[in-house]
Amino acid sequence: MQNAISNTSPLVYLHRIDSLSWLTEIFSSVWIPQQVIDELNEGHKRGYNVPIEKHLEWAEIVKPEQMPAEWFALDLGVGEVAAMSLGLENPDRVVILDDLLARRTAQAADLQVWGTLRVLLEAKSLELIPEVSSYIERLDSSGMYISANVKQRIRQLAGE
Repeated sequence: MQNAISNTSPLVYLHRIDSLSWLTEIFSSVWIPQQVIDELNEGHKRGYNVPIEKHLEWAEIVKPEQMPAEWFALDLGVGEVAAMSLGLENPDRVVILDDLLARRTAQAADLQVWGTLRVLLEAKSLELIPEVSSYIERLDSSGMYISANVKQRIRQLAGE
């Protein structure tokens, strides 16, 4: 099994569809940057439906040693930069990101990148769920924007 590093949005969306446990089934270990925990804590303080730190006891909270300053110039969030920085320091880990700019930046840095929808496909592949269609709709309803084309592509990849 692979190891992962998660940014904020995958944790939020998986939490909102009651599927955070998939991460422990798919990955041997999951690191969450301290900066992501800080973002989640701030979201919780503001009343958003986000996971709280005490419910993430299965994850290891880690700080990157360095964060490339040029990534901040790209208008990336601190959680995204921290997750990608940990990925640079630990290239054997999958970095889970949803933001398109962050994903492209991470891919340009030659990092292994997954998104929440890839986690969904892996959950089906490992038979953690029987199908993806209802989860796609739940993710969409929870605030994750998923275009009609992407929904169709994910269903095709899942054989549905």
